[in-house]
Amino acid sequence: MQLGTRWNVGGEPPARLPEQVVAAVAEVEAELEGVDTANWRWTLTWLEGRPVVELDDGTVIRVDYEGNVVTTRED
Repeated sequence: MQLGTRWNVGGEPPARLPEQVVAAVAEVEAELEGVDTANWRWTLTWLEGRPVVELDDGTVIRVDYEGNVVTTRED
């Protein structure tokens, strides 16, 4: 695993993220409208060369082995 970076919800994602992952981040953030996310952050790490993005609420966006972007949420 390689450490990446952190950024605030609503902030600019790292430029090296694939477009599909950035789109998934935007989709999750759109669903959070009306939720106080002032102190929430995204954390980017790299696992086997693929990005894994985790939100403070437990939502995880990752690129699977086939290159698909997968979003999972804690219930």
